Amino acid sequence: MNEYKVRKFQPRQGAIISPDIPASKSILNRALILAALANGKVTLACGAYADDTRSLLSCLSALGVQTRKTEDGIVVYGCGGKFPNRTAYIDVQSAGTAARFLTVALAFVGGEYTLTASPQMKKRPMDVLSVLESAGVHIDYFGERGHFPFRMRSDGLTAEELTVDTDLSTQYAGGILLAAACTRPVTLCLTGSRTHGSYIEMTLRLIRAFGADWTRTGDRISVTPAVQPPLRFEVENDLSGACYFYALSLLFSARVLIKRIHKDTAQGDFKFLHLLEEKGVKITDTPNGILADGSNVGTFDGWDADMRDFSDQALTLAALAPFAQTPTRIRGVGHIRRQECDRINAIVENLNALGVPAETDGDDIVIRPAPVRGGRVKTYDDHRVAMAFTLIGLKTGTIVIENPQCCKKTFENYFEIISKLTDPMKR
Repeated sequence: MNEYKVRKFQPRQGAIISPDIPASKSILNRALILAALANGKVTLACGAYADDTRSLLSCLSALGVQTRKTEDGIVVYGCGGKFPNRTAYIDVQSAGTAARFLTVALAFVGGEYTLTASPQMKKRPMDVLSVLESAGVHIDYFGERGHFPFRMRSDGLTAEELTVDTDLSTQYAGGILLAAACTRPVTLCLTGSRTHGSYIEMTLRLIRAFGADWTRTGDRISVTPAVQPPLRFEVENDLSGACYFYALSLLFSARVLIKRIHKDTAQGDFKFLHLLEEKGVKITDTPNGILADGSNVGTFDGWDADMRDFSDQALTLAALAPFAQTPTRIRGVGHIRRQECDRINAIVENLNALGVPAETDGDDIVIRPAPVRGGRVKTYDDHRVAMAFTLIGLKTGTIVIENPQCCKKTFENYFEIISKLTDPMKR
C-alpha cells in the first residue's frame, strides 16, 4: 500500500471509541534491556508490539540472549550482566531505542561489536558515541563520524562519572541509566534543559522496578545495580499511539477509552491529555483505562504550549491546530529536527501544502487556523507524521497519506483501525 486515502469520520452519538493499542515501545524496549541483563528469568506481560521491538529482539538474539514469545507477552532469560556473545554483528534497523540503549549497554558490558542500521537511522547523529569514546571505548567509523555504521571495542567502562546533554536526546541518558542498573555503579551528570524530562523519570521508575537503586542530587544521579529482578513486569499500552485517538475527543466532541493506561502512568505523553483538558475534555481514570470525554465541547481556541518534554505529540497538536478558533504556538521543540525526519519541516511543509499557514520562529512553530484544502501528506518515512496527519483527513475526508507502511515501526495496524473507524459496517 503506497498511499492511504483517509475517509471522513462521523462518530455515532454517545458511542465510546475504544481501539486496541499496542504495548508502549518506550517501556517495553527499556524493560527488554533490563531483563536481558538481569539475573534470572523475567516475564514481560504486554500487548502487541511492532517493528522497533522486533528489531531489538533480533539484536538480543544475535548477542545470545534467549527470549520466548507467549500469549501473555515475552519471557526473557537474563544473562547476569554479561551478553553471552562477546563479538557480534548487530543491525538495529530503524529502531532508535535499540540504537541508543543497546549501544550503551554493549560499551558497559564490553566486547567487540559491529553495528549497522537502516539508511534512515544512518542519517541520525549518535551523539552518545562521543560520550563513550571519552570514557575509553574505541570506535571505528565506516562512514560519517558519530553515525552508524561503526565497530566498537570496549573492555567495559571504568569511568565512575559520565555527562550527557539532555538537549540532544534524553535517550542517551536513559541508556546509561539502564546499563548502570545492570552492571556497575555510575554517577550520571545531566546538563541541558531537559534534566528532569519525562523519559528520564520513566527510566528511573523502571530501573527501580527491576531492583536497582538510585539517588539524585540536583542533576546528578547515582545508580546502584540490581541484585534480583522481578519475576513478572506489566507493560502499559502505548500512550503515544493512544494520543492520536484521544485527540478525537476534542476534534469530534467524542468519548474515547484506551485500556491498560491509567493516571499513574510513567509515560510523559500524558501531558497531552492536559492540553485536551484545557479545552474542556473531561479526563477520567476508570478501572478499564483512561476515558477522554469531549461530548460537551464545541469549538476550541488554539494553544500556547511548551512541548519540549512530550514532543512526540507536537505533530498531533499541529494536526488539531487548523481547526481551532485562534492561532497555536508550539514551543521548545527544536530537537525534533533530529528525529526520524526533520519533524518541524514536516509540520510546516505539509500544513502549508494543505492551505494552513504555518511557520517557524526559532525553536517554535506557529500555526494559524484556516480551511483545509485537499492534498497529499509527505510522511518522510516517519510513522508519527503519518499517524498525526491522519487526524486532518478524518475531519475533512480530503487527505491522502503517502507511504502509510512506515507506521509498522511502532503501530503496524494503525490504518486497519482507522479503516474500521470510518466504515459504518465495521464499527
